[in-house]
Amino acid sequence: QVQLVESGGGLVQAGGSLRLSCTASGSIVSINIMGWHRQAPGNQRALVADITRDGDANYGDSVKGRFTISRDNAKNTLYLQINSLKPEDTAVYYCNADRILAVSGSGRRTYTNDIWGQGTQVTVSS
Repeated sequence: QVQLVESGGGLVQAGGSLRLSCTASGSIVSINIMGWHRQAPGNQRALVADITRDGDANYGDSVKGRFTISRDNAKNTLYLQINSLKPEDTAVYYCNADRILAVSGSGRRTYTNDIWGQGTQVTVSS
């Protein structure tokens, strides 16, 4: 069973930086797209950035120039470098992975789509 675990959130002052990590566990062969989404209280979950296996990245308009997404395919790990943090960046940040090829207990290779981590809280104080 594939699972995603995020880490790196915390409390930081405006203007500061954080680096979030998300590691996928399980008998993973490959992961197509991985991404970060965030949800602030009272708001819908929204895309922050995502990245293909080949490294093509896509960013939400509100984070362009401040956030950098990257991944290490060998480690099945996704990163988000967050710079120049603003109070409006306060949210729970969720890792997402789509089109995951993994080996099941029976030895079969199967695809799993749209898996989410439990989220990590980022709080930015003014």
